[in-house]
Amino acid sequence: MTTAAIFGLLGTELSQAERDFFRSADPWGFILFARNVESPDQLRRLTNDLRDAVGRDAIVTVDQEGGRVQRMRAPHWAEWLPPLDDALRGPEAMRLRYRLIGQELRAVGIDSDCAPTLDIANDATHPFLQNRCLGRTVEDVAARGRAVADGLLEAGVLPIMKHMPGHGRAVADSHHETPVVTTSHEELSRTDFAAFRALNDLPMGMSGHIRFEDIDPMPATASARMIGVIRREIGFDGLLMTDDISMNGLSGSIGERSAASIAAGIDLILHCHGHMHEMEDVVANAGDMTPDAIRRADHALGFRCPPDTVPAADLLAEYRALGGQVEWPAA
Repeated sequence: MTTAAIFGLLGTELSQAERDFFRSADPWGFILFARNVESPDQLRRLTNDLRDAVGRDAIVTVDQEGGRVQRMRAPHWAEWLPPLDDALRGPEAMRLRYRLIGQELRAVGIDSDCAPTLDIANDATHPFLQNRCLGRTVEDVAARGRAVADGLLEAGVLPIMKHMPGHGRAVADSHHETPVVTTSHEELSRTDFAAFRALNDLPMGMSGHIRFEDIDPMPATASARMIGVIRREIGFDGLLMTDDISMNGLSGSIGERSAASIAAGIDLILHCHGHMHEMEDVVANAGDMTPDAIRRADHALGFRCPPDTVPAADLLAEYRALGGQVEWPAA
């Protein structure tokens, strides 16, 4: 059976201990970070080795938003503006931008991106998130978010929308503490939740470790009531994973966090750091994927399509004609 988890790893190569662990645990997928990235050839070997370890064509994802949050950087890959800066050029420029990003990912065996970020920015949004957003209104975020998802899908890359059901009103960084949102449920439904409702047909989503005081004192990731909001009010029946389970927006041990998230209705635990003892705790407490999680995972995989065949140079020319700015790597 497949463990209800997505795991990271420590370095640029798969160690024998990691290989053995992944073969035994059989996580649904993997996530990569800058510590795992060295060169295109190295990344292709690594993504192949990860899939070999579990004996199937497992999803490999990454945070490649552009700006501060992109794990693959110059000189081998493009350097992008922060999403909020680029989003001002409109949906078509965003579609082209993320189609190009998707091409870069697929070329090294990565077939998922943790984007679009559908959190709505405002003046109080914490700086860790502010310029990673796509706009300041529901309409802008929904239109640009759809364009991001379309561009990735056209490149053969599965999008993961985040941070459900909305992180934009949070004034704290959930990496370090639990953000608390005091906005009324009615107002959240009209605004923050509406951006995700507009894209509720996407295959995958990521929860946020945020506490919505008017709905439930528990952080959304570990709250059955908040997962209910995501499933019923937002209408998302796609594959739902946690944000990194190691972040301090959640309390308790890694095992306790994992068990609480699965009990709340999360499909997959995302563990990013690659520390073996923590991953073992996730396996012990997340358990195997449920029948509903397997159904949603199969549906998500149905969105996979072959890599893009349109030349990057053509897409880049269109993007720049719309005012897009990027430092493109030398051939």
